[in-house]
Amino acid sequence: MAISNLHETLLMYTKQKSMINRQLNDIMSRMFSATRQTADNQARYNSKQQDAYYKYYVQADSPDQYQMVMAEVEMDHELELQKLNSWEMQMELQKNNLESRLNEITTSEASFTKLLQNNIKNDFSYGGGSGQ
Repeated sequence: MAISNLHETLLMYTKQKSMINRQLNDIMSRMFSATRQTADNQARYNSKQQDAYYKYYVQADSPDQYQMVMAEVEMDHELELQKLNSWEMQMELQKNNLESRLNEITTSEASFTKLLQNNIKNDFSYGGGSGQ
């Protein structure tokens, strides 16, 4: 394969790696956002629990109503967590796919780099400019 073709192939791999790295960065920032949303969700849940405790259990002295409110708060919290977990799992799959593609490209790039080095070495060693 001609040296210029090898250079073009290596440049193509560099561009692909750059695009994949950008996509990975986007996914990582969305994963960070999901983690932040999970923490926010937990804080809201804790606040609702505390509010219900003081409003229905301590002040109103109505444990039955407290149990009903807590069951509703718990169901809402679990639903939100399931949505966030599903979103995180989807992003994790995308991240794994992109990392696999990046590894394939890196392996191919290494092969073409070695091929380019061999071609340059052969052209230098056996080229017409040796003076013999």
